[in-house]
Amino acid sequence: MAENTGTATITIHGKSYDLPIHTPTAGPEVIDIRNLYAQADVFTYDPGFTSTAACDSTITFIDGAKGELLHRGYPIDQLASQSHYLEVCYLLLYGELPSAEEQERFESLVTNHTMIHEQMHNFFRGFRRDAHPMATMVGVVGAMSAFYHDSTDINDAHQREVASIRLIAKMPTIAAMAYKYSIGQPFVYPRNDLDYAANFLHMCFSVPAEEYHVNPILARAMDRIFTLHADHEQNASTSTVRLASSSGANPFACIAAGIACLWGPAHGGANQACLEMLKEIGTPDRIPEFIARAKDKNDPYRLMGFGHRVYKNFDPRATVMKESADEVLDLLGVENNPVLQVAKELEKQALADPYFADKKLFPNVDFYSGIILEAMGFPTSMFTPIFALARTVGWISQWKEQLADPQLKIGRPRQLYLGATARDYVDIEKR
Repeated sequence: MAENTGTATITIHGKSYDLPIHTPTAGPEVIDIRNLYAQADVFTYDPGFTSTAACDSTITFIDGAKGELLHRGYPIDQLASQSHYLEVCYLLLYGELPSAEEQERFESLVTNHTMIHEQMHNFFRGFRRDAHPMATMVGVVGAMSAFYHDSTDINDAHQREVASIRLIAKMPTIAAMAYKYSIGQPFVYPRNDLDYAANFLHMCFSVPAEEYHVNPILARAMDRIFTLHADHEQNASTSTVRLASSSGANPFACIAAGIACLWGPAHGGANQACLEMLKEIGTPDRIPEFIARAKDKNDPYRLMGFGHRVYKNFDPRATVMKESADEVLDLLGVENNPVLQVAKELEKQALADPYFADKKLFPNVDFYSGIILEAMGFPTSMFTPIFALARTVGWISQWKEQLADPQLKIGRPRQLYLGATARDYVDIEKR
Protein backbone atom coordinates (compact mmCIF):
# COMPACT_ATOMS: atom_id res chain seq x y z
CA MET A 1 0.00 0.00 0.00
CA ALA A 2 1.40 3.40 -1.00
CA GLU A 3 1.89 6.01 1.70
CA ASN A 4 -0.08 9.26 1.74
CA THR A 5 2.12 12.09 0.49
CA GLY A 6 -0.40 14.93 0.51
CA THR A 7 -4.06 15.76 0.07
CA ALA A 8 -6.30 17.10 -2.65
CA THR A 9 -9.32 19.15 -1.67
CA ILE A 10 -12.53 18.89 -3.63
CA THR A 11 -15.52 21.15 -3.02
CA ILE A 12 -18.99 19.77 -3.72
CA HIS A 13 -22.08 21.92 -3.17
CA GLY A 14 -20.11 24.25 -0.94
CA LYS A 15 -18.61 21.52 1.27
CA SER A 16 -14.93 20.55 1.05
CA TYR A 17 -13.43 17.08 1.30
CA ASP A 18 -9.77 16.14 1.68
CA LEU A 19 -8.64 13.21 -0.44
CA PRO A 20 -5.29 11.43 0.16
CA ILE A 21 -2.66 11.60 -2.57
CA HIS A 22 -0.39 8.57 -3.10
CA THR A 23 2.98 8.87 -4.85
CA PRO A 24 4.07 5.83 -6.89
CA THR A 25 7.65 4.79 -7.58
CA ALA A 26 7.01 5.86 -11.19
CA GLY A 27 4.13 7.52 -13.01
CA PRO A 28 1.53 10.13 -12.04
CA GLU A 29 0.40 10.70 -8.47
CA VAL A 30 -2.90 9.07 -7.55
CA ILE A 31 -5.83 10.70 -5.74
CA ASP A 32 -7.54 8.19 -3.45
CA ILE A 33 -11.31 8.56 -3.89
CA ARG A 34 -12.38 5.38 -2.13
CA ASN A 35 -14.21 7.21 0.66
CA LEU A 36 -15.68 9.98 -1.48
CA TYR A 37 -18.99 8.22 -2.07
CA ALA A 38 -19.45 7.50 1.63
CA GLN A 39 -18.54 11.07 2.60
CA ALA A 40 -20.18 13.12 -0.15
CA ASP A 41 -22.68 10.73 -1.80
CA VAL A 42 -21.14 11.22 -5.26
CA PHE A 43 -19.49 8.91 -7.80
CA THR A 44 -16.60 9.81 -10.08
CA TYR A 45 -17.12 9.45 -13.83
CA ASP A 46 -14.42 7.91 -16.02
CA PRO A 47 -15.67 5.95 -19.07
CA GLY A 48 -13.02 3.44 -20.10
CA PHE A 49 -11.26 3.91 -16.73
CA THR A 50 -8.45 5.72 -18.55
CA SER A 51 -7.79 8.01 -15.56
CA THR A 52 -8.53 5.52 -12.80
CA ALA A 53 -6.02 3.36 -10.92
CA ALA A 54 -7.96 0.25 -9.88
CA CYS A 55 -5.13 -1.56 -8.08
CA ASP A 56 -1.62 -1.47 -6.68
CA SER A 57 0.91 -3.36 -8.81
CA THR A 58 4.64 -4.02 -8.88
CA ILE A 59 4.74 -5.95 -12.15
CA THR A 60 4.72 -3.71 -15.24
CA PHE A 61 5.08 0.02 -15.82
CA ILE A 62 4.42 1.99 -19.01
CA ASP A 63 5.41 5.61 -19.70
CA GLY A 64 3.69 6.36 -22.99
CA ALA A 65 5.30 9.78 -23.41
CA LYS A 66 8.81 8.34 -23.11
CA GLY A 67 8.04 5.13 -24.97
CA GLU A 68 9.05 3.08 -21.96
CA LEU A 69 7.89 -0.40 -20.93
CA LEU A 70 9.39 -2.00 -17.82
CA HIS A 71 8.84 -5.48 -16.41
CA ARG A 72 9.80 -5.45 -12.73
CA GLY A 73 12.01 -2.46 -13.63
CA TYR A 74 13.79 -4.07 -16.59
CA PRO A 75 13.36 -2.34 -20.00
CA ILE A 76 11.54 -4.48 -22.54
CA ASP A 77 14.16 -3.95 -25.25
CA GLN A 78 16.86 -5.43 -22.98
CA LEU A 79 14.68 -8.40 -22.09
CA ALA A 80 13.69 -9.07 -25.69
CA SER A 81 17.22 -8.84 -27.05
CA GLN A 82 19.21 -10.43 -24.20
CA SER A 83 16.76 -12.72 -22.38
CA HIS A 84 14.17 -15.26 -23.51
CA TYR A 85 10.50 -15.87 -22.87
CA LEU A 86 10.62 -18.39 -20.01
CA GLU A 87 13.14 -16.25 -18.14
CA VAL A 88 10.77 -13.30 -18.53
CA CYS A 89 7.95 -15.56 -17.30
CA TYR A 90 9.95 -16.25 -14.14
CA LEU A 91 10.63 -12.54 -13.70
CA LEU A 92 6.96 -11.62 -14.02
CA LEU A 93 5.80 -14.41 -11.73
CA TYR A 94 8.36 -14.08 -8.95
CA GLY A 95 9.68 -10.54 -9.17
CA GLU A 96 13.37 -11.18 -9.86
CA LEU A 97 15.51 -12.67 -12.60
CA PRO A 98 16.30 -16.29 -11.77
CA SER A 99 19.67 -17.80 -10.93
CA ALA A 100 20.93 -20.46 -13.33
CA GLU A 101 19.66 -23.18 -11.00
CA GLU A 102 16.25 -21.51 -10.57
CA GLN A 103 15.94 -21.04 -14.31
CA GLU A 104 16.79 -24.67 -15.05
CA ARG A 105 14.28 -25.90 -12.49
CA PHE A 106 11.54 -23.58 -13.78
CA GLU A 107 12.08 -24.50 -17.43
CA SER A 108 12.06 -28.19 -16.55
CA LEU A 109 8.80 -27.75 -14.64
CA VAL A 110 7.13 -25.99 -17.57
CA THR A 111 8.50 -28.44 -20.14
CA ASN A 112 7.19 -31.44 -18.22
CA HIS A 113 3.65 -30.04 -18.03
CA THR A 114 3.07 -29.28 -21.73
CA MET A 115 0.84 -32.28 -22.43
CA ILE A 116 -2.88 -31.88 -21.88
CA HIS A 117 -5.30 -34.40 -20.43
CA GLU A 118 -6.00 -36.96 -23.16
CA GLN A 119 -9.78 -36.66 -22.71
CA MET A 120 -9.52 -32.99 -23.71
CA HIS A 121 -8.98 -34.18 -27.29
CA ASN A 122 -12.67 -35.12 -27.32
CA PHE A 123 -13.56 -31.59 -26.26
CA PHE A 124 -11.82 -30.16 -29.35
CA ARG A 125 -13.81 -32.45 -31.61
CA GLY A 126 -17.05 -30.97 -30.33
CA PHE A 127 -16.33 -27.75 -32.24
CA ARG A 128 -17.23 -27.21 -35.87
CA ARG A 129 -14.28 -27.78 -38.14
CA ASP A 130 -14.39 -24.15 -39.30
CA ALA A 131 -14.50 -22.70 -35.76
CA HIS A 132 -12.19 -19.75 -35.18
CA PRO A 133 -9.16 -20.85 -33.11
CA MET A 134 -9.93 -18.14 -30.54
CA ALA A 135 -13.42 -19.55 -30.01
CA THR A 136 -11.83 -22.95 -29.45
CA MET A 137 -9.29 -21.53 -27.00
CA VAL A 138 -11.91 -19.71 -24.94
CA GLY A 139 -13.86 -22.95 -24.55
CA VAL A 140 -10.92 -25.29 -23.96
CA VAL A 141 -9.11 -23.08 -21.44
CA GLY A 142 -12.34 -22.53 -19.54
CA ALA A 143 -12.90 -26.29 -19.56
CA MET A 144 -9.52 -26.95 -17.91
CA SER A 145 -11.25 -26.52 -14.56
CA ALA A 146 -13.22 -29.67 -15.41
CA PHE A 147 -10.02 -31.65 -15.96
CA TYR A 148 -7.67 -30.28 -13.29
CA HIS A 149 -9.68 -30.27 -10.09
CA ASP A 150 -6.56 -30.28 -7.95
CA SER A 151 -5.58 -26.72 -8.90
CA THR A 152 -8.79 -24.69 -8.69
CA ASP A 153 -8.73 -23.70 -4.99
CA ILE A 154 -7.54 -20.10 -5.08
CA ASN A 155 -7.04 -20.07 -1.31
CA ASP A 156 -4.39 -22.79 -1.49
CA ALA A 157 -0.95 -21.38 -2.36
CA HIS A 158 0.25 -24.72 -3.74
CA GLN A 159 -2.78 -25.06 -6.01
CA ARG A 160 -2.30 -21.49 -7.27
CA GLU A 161 1.29 -22.36 -8.17
CA VAL A 162 0.29 -25.61 -9.92
CA ALA A 163 -2.39 -23.79 -11.93
CA SER A 164 0.10 -21.12 -12.95
CA ILE A 165 2.62 -23.62 -14.28
CA ARG A 166 -0.09 -25.66 -16.01
CA LEU A 167 -1.47 -22.64 -17.85
CA ILE A 168 1.93 -21.41 -19.04
CA ALA A 169 2.98 -24.92 -20.07
CA LYS A 170 -0.23 -26.07 -21.76
CA MET A 171 -1.25 -22.89 -23.58
CA PRO A 172 1.10 -23.52 -26.56
CA THR A 173 -0.28 -27.05 -26.84
CA ILE A 174 -3.87 -25.79 -26.75
CA ALA A 175 -3.16 -23.03 -29.30
CA ALA A 176 -1.38 -25.46 -31.63
CA MET A 177 -4.23 -27.97 -31.32
CA ALA A 178 -6.76 -25.25 -32.11
CA TYR A 179 -4.77 -24.46 -35.24
CA LYS A 180 -4.39 -28.09 -36.31
CA TYR A 181 -8.08 -28.70 -35.77
CA SER A 182 -9.01 -25.68 -37.90
CA ILE A 183 -6.99 -26.96 -40.88
CA GLY A 184 -7.96 -30.61 -40.52
CA GLN A 185 -4.55 -31.97 -39.58
CA PRO A 186 -3.83 -34.42 -36.73
CA PHE A 187 -2.75 -33.08 -33.37
CA VAL A 188 1.00 -33.12 -32.72
CA TYR A 189 2.14 -33.87 -29.19
CA PRO A 190 4.70 -31.62 -27.47
CA ARG A 191 8.35 -32.62 -27.32
CA ASN A 192 10.48 -32.17 -24.22
CA ASP A 193 13.72 -31.88 -26.21
CA LEU A 194 12.64 -28.56 -27.76
CA ASP A 195 12.56 -25.15 -26.15
CA TYR A 196 9.26 -23.32 -25.57
CA ALA A 197 9.06 -21.43 -28.89
CA ALA A 198 10.51 -24.24 -31.03
CA ASN A 199 8.09 -26.71 -29.45
CA PHE A 200 5.15 -24.49 -30.39
CA LEU A 201 6.31 -24.18 -34.00
CA HIS A 202 6.85 -27.93 -34.18
CA MET A 203 3.33 -28.62 -32.88
CA CYS A 204 1.90 -26.19 -35.45
CA PHE A 205 3.82 -27.13 -38.60
CA SER A 206 5.01 -30.73 -38.29
CA VAL A 207 2.99 -33.69 -39.53
CA PRO A 208 3.36 -37.38 -38.63
CA ALA A 209 4.35 -38.32 -42.18
CA GLU A 210 7.75 -36.62 -42.19
CA GLU A 211 10.44 -34.99 -40.11
CA TYR A 212 10.17 -31.28 -39.39
CA HIS A 213 13.16 -29.26 -38.23
CA VAL A 214 12.51 -25.89 -36.60
CA ASN A 215 14.71 -23.15 -38.02
CA PRO A 216 16.48 -21.40 -35.09
CA ILE A 217 15.89 -17.96 -36.63
CA LEU A 218 12.15 -18.60 -36.70
CA ALA A 219 12.21 -20.01 -33.17
CA ARG A 220 14.05 -16.92 -31.94
CA ALA A 221 11.58 -14.63 -33.70
CA MET A 222 8.67 -16.50 -32.12
CA ASP A 223 10.31 -16.30 -28.70
CA ARG A 224 10.60 -12.53 -29.15
CA ILE A 225 6.94 -12.27 -30.10
CA PHE A 226 6.08 -14.12 -26.89
CA THR A 227 8.41 -11.90 -24.83
CA LEU A 228 7.18 -8.62 -26.29
CA HIS A 229 3.55 -9.55 -25.58
CA ALA A 230 4.04 -11.08 -22.13
CA ASP A 231 2.43 -8.26 -20.13
CA HIS A 232 1.25 -4.70 -20.74
CA GLU A 233 0.02 -3.30 -17.45
CA GLN A 234 -3.73 -2.85 -16.77
CA ASN A 235 -5.07 -3.22 -20.31
CA ALA A 236 -8.58 -4.45 -21.16
CA SER A 237 -7.89 -8.19 -20.99
CA THR A 238 -5.73 -7.92 -17.86
CA SER A 239 -8.42 -5.85 -16.18
CA THR A 240 -10.94 -8.51 -17.24
CA VAL A 241 -8.84 -11.23 -15.59
CA ARG A 242 -8.58 -9.15 -12.42
CA LEU A 243 -12.32 -8.42 -12.39
CA ALA A 244 -13.18 -12.10 -12.86
CA SER A 245 -10.66 -13.03 -10.19
CA SER A 246 -12.15 -10.57 -7.71
CA SER A 247 -15.26 -12.73 -7.54
CA GLY A 248 -13.21 -15.75 -6.47
CA ALA A 249 -13.46 -17.52 -9.85
CA ASN A 250 -11.03 -20.37 -10.51
CA PRO A 251 -7.83 -19.53 -12.46
CA PHE A 252 -8.87 -21.29 -15.67
CA ALA A 253 -12.15 -19.35 -15.81
CA CYS A 254 -10.25 -16.10 -15.20
CA ILE A 255 -7.76 -16.73 -18.02
CA ALA A 256 -10.59 -17.80 -20.35
CA ALA A 257 -12.24 -14.45 -19.61
CA GLY A 258 -9.01 -12.70 -20.53
CA ILE A 259 -8.81 -14.63 -23.81
CA ALA A 260 -12.39 -13.64 -24.64
CA CYS A 261 -11.60 -9.97 -24.06
CA LEU A 262 -8.36 -10.16 -26.03
CA TRP A 263 -10.32 -11.43 -29.03
CA GLY A 264 -11.71 -7.95 -29.70
CA PRO A 265 -10.26 -6.22 -32.79
CA ALA A 266 -9.47 -3.11 -30.75
CA HIS A 267 -7.23 -5.19 -28.49
CA GLY A 268 -5.54 -8.45 -29.44
CA GLY A 269 -6.95 -8.48 -32.94
CA ALA A 270 -4.90 -5.46 -34.03
CA ASN A 271 -2.17 -7.45 -35.82
CA GLN A 272 -4.84 -9.45 -37.67
CA ALA A 273 -6.50 -6.18 -38.70
CA CYS A 274 -3.11 -4.95 -39.91
CA LEU A 275 -2.62 -7.94 -42.21
CA GLU A 276 -6.16 -7.62 -43.53
CA MET A 277 -5.35 -3.99 -44.37
CA LEU A 278 -2.22 -5.07 -46.27
CA LYS A 279 -4.30 -7.57 -48.24
CA GLU A 280 -6.84 -4.82 -48.99
CA ILE A 281 -4.07 -2.60 -50.38
CA GLY A 282 -3.08 -5.55 -52.55
CA THR A 283 -0.05 -4.27 -54.46
CA PRO A 284 2.72 -1.74 -53.69
CA ASP A 285 1.58 0.64 -56.43
CA ARG A 286 -1.68 1.28 -54.52
CA ILE A 287 0.09 2.41 -51.32
CA PRO A 288 0.05 6.16 -52.16
CA GLU A 289 -3.73 5.96 -52.54
CA PHE A 290 -4.17 4.54 -49.04
CA ILE A 291 -1.63 6.90 -47.50
CA ALA A 292 -3.54 9.82 -49.02
CA ARG A 293 -6.77 8.51 -47.50
CA ALA A 294 -5.12 8.18 -44.09
CA LYS A 295 -3.93 11.81 -44.32
CA ASP A 296 -7.35 13.13 -45.42
CA LYS A 297 -9.09 14.49 -42.30
CA ASN A 298 -12.46 14.04 -44.00
CA ASP A 299 -11.87 10.34 -44.61
CA PRO A 300 -12.39 8.03 -41.59
CA TYR A 301 -9.89 5.53 -43.01
CA ARG A 302 -6.75 4.91 -40.96
CA LEU A 303 -3.73 2.71 -41.43
CA MET A 304 -3.69 -0.21 -39.03
CA GLY A 305 -0.40 -1.00 -37.30
CA PHE A 306 0.71 2.63 -37.01
CA GLY A 307 0.73 4.63 -33.77
CA HIS A 308 -0.45 3.40 -30.40
CA ARG A 309 -3.07 4.47 -27.87
CA VAL A 310 -0.59 4.42 -24.98
CA TYR A 311 2.78 5.15 -26.61
CA LYS A 312 2.79 8.76 -27.80
CA ASN A 313 6.38 8.83 -29.03
CA PHE A 314 7.37 5.33 -30.16
CA ASP A 315 6.55 1.75 -29.27
CA PRO A 316 9.63 0.33 -27.48
CA ARG A 317 8.61 -3.18 -28.51
CA ALA A 318 8.58 -2.31 -32.21
CA THR A 319 12.33 -1.71 -32.49
CA VAL A 320 13.19 -5.25 -31.43
CA MET A 321 10.29 -6.69 -33.43
CA LYS A 322 11.51 -4.92 -36.56
CA GLU A 323 14.89 -6.64 -36.15
CA SER A 324 13.16 -10.01 -36.03
CA ALA A 325 10.97 -9.11 -39.00
CA ASP A 326 14.04 -8.22 -41.07
CA GLU A 327 15.76 -11.48 -40.07
CA VAL A 328 12.70 -13.57 -40.93
CA LEU A 329 12.13 -11.84 -44.26
CA ASP A 330 15.81 -12.23 -45.17
CA LEU A 331 15.47 -15.94 -44.44
CA LEU A 332 12.13 -16.58 -46.13
CA GLY A 333 12.06 -13.80 -48.71
CA VAL A 334 9.15 -11.66 -49.87
CA GLU A 335 9.35 -12.22 -53.61
CA ASN A 336 6.42 -14.62 -53.80
CA ASN A 337 4.29 -13.01 -51.09
CA PRO A 338 2.42 -9.88 -52.21
CA VAL A 339 1.30 -9.11 -48.65
CA LEU A 340 4.88 -8.90 -47.43
CA GLN A 341 5.88 -6.83 -50.46
CA VAL A 342 3.16 -4.32 -49.56
CA ALA A 343 4.24 -4.34 -45.91
CA LYS A 344 7.88 -3.54 -46.65
CA GLU A 345 7.01 -0.76 -49.11
CA LEU A 346 4.34 0.71 -46.81
CA GLU A 347 6.83 0.81 -43.94
CA LYS A 348 9.37 2.56 -46.18
CA GLN A 349 6.93 5.19 -47.50
CA ALA A 350 5.31 5.89 -44.13
CA LEU A 351 8.63 6.38 -42.35
CA ALA A 352 9.74 8.81 -45.09
CA ASP A 353 6.52 10.86 -44.97
CA PRO A 354 6.72 13.99 -42.74
CA TYR A 355 2.99 13.66 -41.96
CA PHE A 356 3.56 10.34 -40.16
CA ALA A 357 6.64 11.68 -38.38
CA ASP A 358 4.80 14.80 -37.17
CA LYS A 359 1.80 12.76 -35.98
CA LYS A 360 4.12 10.13 -34.44
CA LEU A 361 2.36 7.42 -36.44
CA PHE A 362 5.23 4.95 -36.21
CA PRO A 363 4.92 1.25 -37.14
CA ASN A 364 4.01 -0.48 -33.89
CA VAL A 365 4.51 -3.98 -32.54
CA ASP A 366 1.32 -5.24 -34.24
CA PHE A 367 2.61 -4.21 -37.65
CA TYR A 368 5.85 -6.16 -37.33
CA SER A 369 4.44 -9.17 -35.50
CA GLY A 370 1.81 -9.54 -38.21
CA ILE A 371 4.53 -9.50 -40.88
CA ILE A 372 6.53 -12.18 -39.03
CA LEU A 373 3.56 -14.48 -38.48
CA GLU A 374 2.44 -14.10 -42.10
CA ALA A 375 5.96 -14.95 -43.31
CA MET A 376 6.06 -18.03 -41.07
CA GLY A 377 2.88 -19.32 -42.67
CA PHE A 378 0.31 -18.66 -39.96
CA PRO A 379 -3.17 -17.64 -41.14
CA THR A 380 -4.47 -14.38 -39.70
CA SER A 381 -6.95 -16.35 -37.58
CA MET A 382 -3.99 -17.59 -35.51
CA PHE A 383 -2.52 -14.18 -34.74
CA THR A 384 -4.71 -13.51 -31.70
CA PRO A 385 -4.37 -17.05 -30.25
CA ILE A 386 -0.59 -16.57 -30.36
CA PHE A 387 -1.05 -13.24 -28.57
CA ALA A 388 -3.17 -15.01 -25.94
CA LEU A 389 -0.51 -17.67 -25.51
CA ALA A 390 2.15 -15.02 -24.89
CA ARG A 391 -0.01 -12.87 -22.59
CA THR A 392 -1.00 -15.81 -20.35
CA VAL A 393 1.97 -15.30 -18.03
CA GLY A 394 1.07 -11.63 -17.61
CA TRP A 395 -2.51 -12.49 -16.75
CA ILE A 396 -1.37 -15.11 -14.25
CA SER A 397 1.14 -12.76 -12.64
CA GLN A 398 -1.55 -10.10 -12.23
CA TRP A 399 -4.00 -12.73 -10.94
CA LYS A 400 -1.55 -13.98 -8.31
CA GLU A 401 -0.68 -10.43 -7.25
CA GLN A 402 -4.33 -9.52 -6.82
CA LEU A 403 -5.10 -12.59 -4.72
CA ALA A 404 -2.24 -11.67 -2.39
CA ASP A 405 -3.51 -8.09 -1.97
CA PRO A 406 -5.07 -7.56 1.49
CA GLN A 407 -7.22 -4.79 -0.03
CA LEU A 408 -8.88 -7.17 -2.49
CA LYS A 409 -12.57 -6.49 -3.01
CA ILE A 410 -14.95 -7.75 -5.64
CA GLY A 411 -14.97 -5.36 -8.58
CA ARG A 412 -18.11 -3.27 -8.73
CA PRO A 413 -17.96 -0.23 -11.07
CA ARG A 414 -20.71 2.36 -10.64
CA GLN A 415 -22.67 4.30 -13.27
CA LEU A 416 -24.10 7.64 -14.28
CA TYR A 417 -27.74 6.59 -14.57
CA LEU A 418 -29.75 8.45 -17.25
CA GLY A 419 -32.79 6.17 -17.53
CA ALA A 420 -36.36 6.50 -16.34
CA THR A 421 -37.03 7.12 -12.66
CA ALA A 422 -39.42 4.96 -10.63
CA ARG A 423 -42.80 4.40 -12.28
CA ASP A 424 -45.74 2.07 -11.74
CA TYR A 425 -46.39 -1.06 -13.77
CA VAL A 426 -49.29 -0.75 -16.26
CA ASP A 427 -51.42 -3.74 -17.19
CA ILE A 428 -51.10 -4.78 -20.82
CA GLU A 429 -54.75 -3.94 -21.57
CA LYS A 430 -54.11 -0.28 -20.59
CA ARG A 431 -50.92 0.30 -22.57
